[in-house]
Amino acid sequence: MNKYRILAVVLLLALGGAGYWVFGRSPSSRVTFRTASVTQGDLLVTVGGTGTLEPEEVIDVGAQVAGLIKEFGNGSDGHVIDYGSPVERGTVLARIDDSLYAAKVEQARAMVRSAEQRVIQAKAKVQEAVANTNKARADLKQAQSRANQSTRDWTRAKSVKVSGAISDSDYDATQSAFEINNAAVVVSEAIIVQTVAAEADVRAAVDDAEAAVAAAKAVLRQDEINLGYCTIKSDVAGTIIDRRITIGQTVQSSFNTPSLFLIAKDLKRMKVWASVNESDIGQIHVGQPVTFTVDAYPKKTFSGSVVRIRLNATNTQNVVVYTVEVITDNPEGKLLPYMTANLKFEVERRTAALLVPNAALRYRPAPNLLVGEVVKTKEVSPDNEKTNRGTVYIEEGGKVRPVQIELGLTDGTMTEVVNGELRANDVVLVGEARSGAPSSTENPFAPKLGGKK
Repeated sequence: MNKYRILAVVLLLALGGAGYWVFGRSPSSRVTFRTASVTQGDLLVTVGGTGTLEPEEVIDVGAQVAGLIKEFGNGSDGHVIDYGSPVERGTVLARIDDSLYAAKVEQARAMVRSAEQRVIQAKAKVQEAVANTNKARADLKQAQSRANQSTRDWTRAKSVKVSGAISDSDYDATQSAFEINNAAVVVSEAIIVQTVAAEADVRAAVDDAEAAVAAAKAVLRQDEINLGYCTIKSDVAGTIIDRRITIGQTVQSSFNTPSLFLIAKDLKRMKVWASVNESDIGQIHVGQPVTFTVDAYPKKTFSGSVVRIRLNATNTQNVVVYTVEVITDNPEGKLLPYMTANLKFEVERRTAALLVPNAALRYRPAPNLLVGEVVKTKEVSPDNEKTNRGTVYIEEGGKVRPVQIELGLTDGTMTEVVNGELRANDVVLVGEARSGAPSSTENPFAPKLGGKK
């Protein structure tokens, strides 16, 4: 029970002290106002973001064959290829040991020569087969001529046999010649069929041999290409920003192309990959002006413009962030790849606008300081884009008078005054400080020095 009584006493003392602090201050305490001037100037509304500087275009140079890195080439500055080396199109970046690939090329060339020789031999056989076919056709014509003569002789012999004008032996000889010569025609025709078939076979052999030559040449071309890949060249003019190999290192390309060099095509133009929160992405659009700074040059402001808004947003701990690409010129070469940039996307701009400090819009005086009857005003936040009215206060004879104004844009520090009684150089209140009797600044329940109660 004693515990509750103690708590009640403590609570009463605390309430009494608070009341004394608020209402018991001496009337002689004096209020000093902190003020600021209404200005006229430019107002820029921005959306912030951070990003990383990247070259506008990066070429990843790899190796298409496996082997030992034998040596590096020379950049366009005459020095051995290294980080920061300038290169031109066709500059030799590195050479891979080509002994194995050169041997394969020689082997493929020998295969081509062998296949070409087989083509020559096959064509010679074609010529021989054609000659045989032509001879067989000539023999057939001779056989047909003899057969025709024998047919005529045999016809006459049969016609004179009845009259007895021909002997039996001559009759039999004529019949035999007729039969033999006609049989010879059949044989000659069969020989032609054989020679034509043989000619077709050797012509097919020529086709096969020529196909073998084409295949051998294809293998040779492939081996020559692989031999050429042993010399790694730059396909673009630019600057080496990364070298990922050393002399004596073996590169493998069995499954994918290993990355050997990164070449920035043009460091005179850079790109910033900026991260923008989803709540601000609606205010970003292509072509929008952007300013940014980097830690290396904190006093220098760089400018650029939005060129792309990537749709593949990332979600980290329920925070959705979009990547916005900003292009910027880099004529002096001060911007280096992978620097961190602090960006401001220009949303809206006002020129020669009447500006009031946001602190003046947040200031609320005590009711007893107001001039005349207390006027209740709606609390207004300058950061709320849906609110277009606000209240500021000006001093009149030690008191304050509220002034209603219509608000426009705000950059978080200053707010545009669209309409109202304020004019440039008017003085508005942003705060207050009290001075005077000790009772206005001291807590009566705080311990006193020197034994005072």
